Amino acid sequence: MHSTNKTADVVIIGGGIMGCSLAYYLAKQSKKNILLLEKNLLAQGSTGLSVGGIRQQFSHPANILLSQMTLHVMKTFKDEFETDVCFHPSGYLFLAQTEETWREFLSNIETQKKHGVPVEQMTPGEINTNWPYLETRDLEGGTFCHQDGYTDPYLITMAFAKNARRLGVQISEKTTVQRILVEAQRARGVVCENLNVSSPVVVNTSGPWAAQVGKMAGLDLPVKPYRRQVFMTKKFQQVPKPVPMIIDMDDSFYFRGDPPGILMGMSDLEEKSSFNTHVDRDFLEKIVAIATHRIPIFQEAEILRGWAGLYATTPDQNPIIGQAPEIEGFYNAVGFSGHGFQHGPAVGQILAELIEKGQTDFDLSPFTSSRFSSFQKQGEKRAV
Repeated sequence: MHSTNKTADVVIIGGGIMGCSLAYYLAKQSKKNILLLEKNLLAQGSTGLSVGGIRQQFSHPANILLSQMTLHVMKTFKDEFETDVCFHPSGYLFLAQTEETWREFLSNIETQKKHGVPVEQMTPGEINTNWPYLETRDLEGGTFCHQDGYTDPYLITMAFAKNARRLGVQISEKTTVQRILVEAQRARGVVCENLNVSSPVVVNTSGPWAAQVGKMAGLDLPVKPYRRQVFMTKKFQQVPKPVPMIIDMDDSFYFRGDPPGILMGMSDLEEKSSFNTHVDRDFLEKIVAIATHRIPIFQEAEILRGWAGLYATTPDQNPIIGQAPEIEGFYNAVGFSGHGFQHGPAVGQILAELIEKGQTDFDLSPFTSSRFSSFQKQGEKRAV
């Protein structure tokens, strides 16, 4: 079959929040000929399966700043994109069971307050007073931020895509990149089944498939996919609304209100890396056991449905953002370890500035790919 030859100033591989956000901000900054390629449909992968949380309670300052940039985008989203984001500022509550986790929380509070996060330190008694449905007798304490919350990942991503198209971005779905062209350590374009694209800039925003895309360019990116399962209950009114996102860090268990039911999930830290997105009902039993301990009234809840998505995880739980040092014109925004949706709007702005101007005011040094050779950089301790 005959192949079509095209040229582009920038080719973006991946149509989740990261790719669509970058496409929009690049188009907004310039008149560049931008092409976004998505092997399936937009926002159908990890982005669309995300629970949509946005929080400032991170241990690493750079991640706090990314979240604050995204929260700013949410505040002005309706005016800029003519779409109501329906952001729910129900708050995030972190729980600590062990002394070690609690000491870490106290250290993180200092970091967060230095960056203007209105985080509250709470005793088990204070937690019980505010959320009496929680079992708190085995807790050391908790932290709460009322500004944090959640929104609809699919709605946000499609708004970015719609406005990117309005600014002239070409988006091609059901288009799989088969090769990345690199000559003399410079990006030259991509090859798809029936499409050859010449471009001096290629951007990898392919989420869980980041390592596979990087390999096509000759890079060894330490990004692995891990299944994460989420379950939704049927209508459940026994817990007073609003229900914040509550994260029990020592069990990697979380839940929040998602009217009319409750959404819950947990990371299986023993599961090996894979692209498996099937729902495991045996694992649901483990989640239910932890859920009914922390929230005893959940014994009356019924599960409505479940789904699984993929985290794109790095060894230190921090992403890789920026131009690959080995290849001029090849950029990565990958490995967000479960935080990709909430940091996507911010990273889109930062990477667009970097591509357009050759520099950015945001310090990307914690996210350079070269850090893995020494592991001297501090990673993120609050991945869930």
